[in-house]
Amino acid sequence: MNDDTDQHPVLSRRSALALLGGAGATLALSRSALAQNNVTTTAAPIFSGPGPLTGWNGLGPLIALPQKVPLIRLVDRPPLYETPRAYFASAFTPTAAFFIRSNLAIFPASIDLSTWRLKVEGHVNNTVQFSLAQLLSEFEPVTVNAVMQCTGNSRSRFQPRRPGGQWGNGAMGCAAWTGVRLRDLLKKAGVKAGSVQVQFQGLDKGAGAPGSGGAEYKKSLNLDDPVLDRCIVAYAMNGQPLPLVNGFPVRLVVPGYFATYWMKTLSFIRLLTEKDTNFWMATAYLQPDNLKGTTTPQAVKDKTVKFKPVGSMPVRAFIVTPDETVKTPAGLPMTVSGLALSGRGAVTKVEVSTDDGKTWKAAKLGEDHGEYAFRPWSFAWTPKTAGSYTLAVRATDASGAVQTDEAIWNPSGYLWNTTERQTVVVGSAG
Repeated sequence: MNDDTDQHPVLSRRSALALLGGAGATLALSRSALAQNNVTTTAAPIFSGPGPLTGWNGLGPLIALPQKVPLIRLVDRPPLYETPRAYFASAFTPTAAFFIRSNLAIFPASIDLSTWRLKVEGHVNNTVQFSLAQLLSEFEPVTVNAVMQCTGNSRSRFQPRRPGGQWGNGAMGCAAWTGVRLRDLLKKAGVKAGSVQVQFQGLDKGAGAPGSGGAEYKKSLNLDDPVLDRCIVAYAMNGQPLPLVNGFPVRLVVPGYFATYWMKTLSFIRLLTEKDTNFWMATAYLQPDNLKGTTTPQAVKDKTVKFKPVGSMPVRAFIVTPDETVKTPAGLPMTVSGLALSGRGAVTKVEVSTDDGKTWKAAKLGEDHGEYAFRPWSFAWTPKTAGSYTLAVRATDASGAVQTDEAIWNPSGYLWNTTERQTVVVGSAG
């Protein structure tokens, strides 16, 4: 766990209670506010062609929800809202700009803290429950800096295209998460011998796929998975209470893993004696059983592909600036900059190409905010002559994994990490 006090001071227990209004507070948000636009600043064109989306972000109107800046709306029920590119100029994503993603369409419009409880139940010695006030006052607060990334981030790049939210690159964000160690909560309940998995459930509900049994969103992790030692139940992000659409009053934080496990409005933690076979574990969020999570349409059609639940995030790097609007004169120095991440080992190197991947040079790594946080990087570049340049970036992590141009494909549109590119137009300085 990492206490990043210079960037985001950890909430004191007293301050947190004051911010949240005390144990009797109610945070309410009308359902109409989530389904309707409060502010529409642009109307984006419809993306309906057969090819991949080439822009950095997905397409959709900018919509402002309560507690949020205008975000890119892909779908409103269940809500899928993407963070615009400009908010990734720093290593920590502003809370108000954090992306929104729900799997089910019926989500809590209000939380009454006088009645809400987090329950730890199942194969335990003692079923226990905690109010938010208890979480704040009875446990040591810890902070971890970590990226949360939707499993389908960048799905719009897949070819052949896959169904689902056509995210660009903005279904991700990094925050300083403050909360309670998951292990401390499990210790209070006492895990019985014979337990094999721990299951998490929030308050979202919905019809789910017909006949799927997926009307409640549940995810599980193996009890022997080392990630459990990193998990916290967070009540704050970037020194602020969680917005309702991002999981108030608490959500699970699983550093290094995709957001499918980061349960919003976490209300139930269960110890299981058998492998979880609910829809969201056995049918949804599966990847081909290999590290890159890639296969072919023909192999899927022939039913020769073995699948497994998705887990850790592969290494990725993103160019944030310059964007597609930049036009610069030859001979003028400029800085190419962005962010990198990995859930499989700290980012150890970022390289930039100014000739579409023919040659590569090392970028300068920025401040290290922790193994599971965004790693900023920058690269000084002076284009010598006029023309169109294709910039590319790739990252390497401590596991030795390096981004490549190899296309990723799987039937759900997951785990995209192909090398990112950006075209820059350079004009004559004369």
